[in-house]
Amino acid sequence: MLAATSAIPVWLHLLSIISLTLGFICCAVIAIDEIRDPQHMWIMNLVWPIVALFASLIALWGYYRFGKSAAASRMGSHHDGHGHGSDTPFAVKVGKGASHCGAGCTIGDVIAEPLVALFPAITVWFGYGVLFSQKIFAVWVLDFILAFAIGIAFQYFAIKPMRGLSVREGLKEAVKADALSLTSWQVGMYGFMAIAHFWLFAHVLGVELSSGMAEFWFMMQIAMLCGFATAYPVNWWLIRVGIKEAM
Repeated sequence: MLAATSAIPVWLHLLSIISLTLGFICCAVIAIDEIRDPQHMWIMNLVWPIVALFASLIALWGYYRFGKSAAASRMGSHHDGHGHGSDTPFAVKVGKGASHCGAGCTIGDVIAEPLVALFPAITVWFGYGVLFSQKIFAVWVLDFILAFAIGIAFQYFAIKPMRGLSVREGLKEAVKADALSLTSWQVGMYGFMAIAHFWLFAHVLGVELSSGMAEFWFMMQIAMLCGFATAYPVNWWLIRVGIKEAM
């Protein structure tokens, strides 16, 4: 039997709250700024604040450095004012492409975790008790399905207008561009969450990590950054060979 959440160190609980609060603040700052100065590619109006939920200050810096026209006006370059100009470093374009995928993953997780908490029987539909002895694996299946669907939708609204494709072709290209990217993101994210769930909390702290805890979402913030790390080289290749559009 795992111990109660009181076994969690106070510093970890406070750090979790501070990190989550910072993420929400950065998300709000970006969203408010986008109302006054929308992105050239409308889907990025969603991507930037969503990414800020887990990347907080990093996303805020990236938004003001590469998502707006300030940098271009200082350099006097030919730039569209929204981070899509030719002067944007390729490494940054790759990062934005990976973050675009991560935004879909984030929404999938935000939907799936509370849904399972409210309706635990859903996990049975995704293999708990039949394919998996641990509930977390069934939740991950649901997470992946939602993240994949949302990620494809995000990619569709980026690729279709950029390439002038039909709905069918747009969906086809979105799947080609995002399937490998999203899967590589989930590898890093699930990998860290497995460490947090099975080792750090269950073994070291003797606590069951659940979505009702601030610590869970703090771990998820870190997991998303791990997902970015594993998706980045994949996005580099996808963009370099032309399968995925540079953001």
